[in-house]
Amino acid sequence: MNVGVLALQGAFVAHARVLRGLDTDPVEVRGSDDLEHIDALILPGGESTTMSMLLETSKLHQPIADRIDGGLPVFGTCAGLILLADGVLDGRADQQSFGVLDVDVRRNAFGRQVDSFEAELDVKGLDRPFHGVFIRAPIVERAGDEVQVLACVEHKAVLVRQGNVFAAAFHPELSDDDRIHRMFLEEVC
Repeated sequence: MNVGVLALQGAFVAHARVLRGLDTDPVEVRGSDDLEHIDALILPGGESTTMSMLLETSKLHQPIADRIDGGLPVFGTCAGLILLADGVLDGRADQQSFGVLDVDVRRNAFGRQVDSFEAELDVKGLDRPFHGVFIRAPIVERAGDEVQVLACVEHKAVLVRQGNVFAAAFHPELSDDDRIHRMFLEEVC
């Protein structure tokens, strides 16, 4: 299986490392031609407004939107969650999302960089807690009826799934645990 990792900005190298450990071929997606050779896509963490602008300037926004609309499984982490959300409560007016996940998210919901933290998460489907790394993390403020909430922090959703769309408010690629990526590959893809 070839899994694309959006490689415009953010933690794409760490995602590629985890994918290689799972015997999956990561493909760095920098142009629309790269989308032709993938079976799934990861939108990594980074800065969501910057990523939104880079998706436009690289002319990748519409080709990615078309592939997702066509059924491409997608996994967004941190900023990737924001890019997938239907509603961004505190985003910039010119910030675009793909709007394929029926959630409203709040950017930097836990505070500034100095408020970043780590937490043990009880994840539905996993046999033991997952160590989540939260860096200027968003939070899901509202989840639609079709959205499965798989993990929470402070009674707010931080890991969700809706059909072939999977998203985390945290950075699973920064832990030494591949179970979230494995869950995406085995259950979503």
